[in-house]
Amino acid sequence: MATQKLYAGAKLRELRTRIGLTQKDFAAKLGVSLPYLNQMENNNRPVSTSVVLALAREFGLDVTELSIGDSERLVSDMREVLSDPVFASDMPPMADLRLAASNAPALARAFIELHQSYRQTHERLASLDEALGREDARARPSPWEEVRDFFHYCDNYIDAMDRAAEHFASSEGGYDNIRVAAVASLGQIGAKVEFTDTDRLRSYDATTKTLSISVRAAPETQTFQLLLQVALLRQNPLLEATLDLARFQTPAARDIAKIGLANYFAGAALMPYTAFLQAAQESRHDVEWLAGRFGASIEQVAHRLSTLQRPAAKGIPFFFVRVDQAGTITKRHSATRLQFARFGGACPLWNVHRAFEMPGQFLRQMAETPDGVRYISLARDVSKHAGRYGAPVRRFAIALGCEVGHAGSLVYADGLDLNRADAFEPIGISCRICERKQCHQRSVPPLERQLHVDADTRDVLPYEVR
Repeated sequence: MATQKLYAGAKLRELRTRIGLTQKDFAAKLGVSLPYLNQMENNNRPVSTSVVLALAREFGLDVTELSIGDSERLVSDMREVLSDPVFASDMPPMADLRLAASNAPALARAFIELHQSYRQTHERLASLDEALGREDARARPSPWEEVRDFFHYCDNYIDAMDRAAEHFASSEGGYDNIRVAAVASLGQIGAKVEFTDTDRLRSYDATTKTLSISVRAAPETQTFQLLLQVALLRQNPLLEATLDLARFQTPAARDIAKIGLANYFAGAALMPYTAFLQAAQESRHDVEWLAGRFGASIEQVAHRLSTLQRPAAKGIPFFFVRVDQAGTITKRHSATRLQFARFGGACPLWNVHRAFEMPGQFLRQMAETPDGVRYISLARDVSKHAGRYGAPVRRFAIALGCEVGHAGSLVYADGLDLNRADAFEPIGISCRICERKQCHQRSVPPLERQLHVDADTRDVLPYEVR
């Protein structure tokens, strides 16, 4: 198999700008000529092996940052945007999309945001009874989607929050005593904690400085909510500084992001980076064992595994997704080449949907995407009970997975026949952009393919994809 050339001009420019070197000085440190560096920064030449080694030696760069990052996400997002029927022309070649993502990432993001604004305007016009007479009817990004994309393009890793949470856990006695540490930390600012019999998980009264936690919640949920309140009260300057840098477009997006960052702090304090990474590696990423070791839930552990992307100390690149019973994606992140659909649900052939049928069990799947990349996917249902009879139960399913090359580091890969090609089930991203011609679960035709319809023939699909 031919080695794929590495084009990372934007990353090189970003690194050079961050450390404050001119092209001439940067080229000298890398041991290349100035014209050669200029060609690499403009993606006219691939990054050579000698340059990769020099980057690691001279600047301590984690070389995986050159190949895994915004580009793959931007390419996936642009493909999905271009599958919208509003674009009547053929899908641009993948080479063009990769070139745009690598050479002009800001322009690519602007294109995606423009399409997002178009969709929202279209939806408003389709619901005139809601839009007429409203002063805020102008198109603007959805606050929820804006925050989702913020975490998406941060690689789901927020360094300042992660390190602050790890420092809190270590300075307060470690993760073994984190619940007591959280209560003590709140007590230092005069806040008291009460455990009450209520449906509401967490409620803080700023006037009386009283934090109420539901006794009906699971212990790991109680601890998480305590740490979340610690973030809001003790880490507020850091939260606000991070939000200032993010430059959200609306107050609503900023408010949602603040809760998201507080959630991030809580998860990172409950499972401190260094200790959690070591435990994950030693247990071969046994989710249940990690949940018991850190007093966390299955979902919290799976989500945390997907955030282990600290420079120079990265864990396995995982994808993590949560879907509801309708198949709608409610959480998504991928540090792998697999990128999820921004709109709609996940591929119906994915094992995450079958998790609802087998509650309490981990389902394993070996899957292959249309680009030929193979993955190991782990799925399980997650039910959130309210702790009393008659209360609604929220049901989700989560999936955690990585490329098959990391199988040796996964306890869940034991016993799987990784060498049998037909053992890998074909999955896609979404039907609109999936290139598979034969799929018995296809809901809509792929927009970049021609269709042939024969009225005298009926196969699995009522048309033939060409």
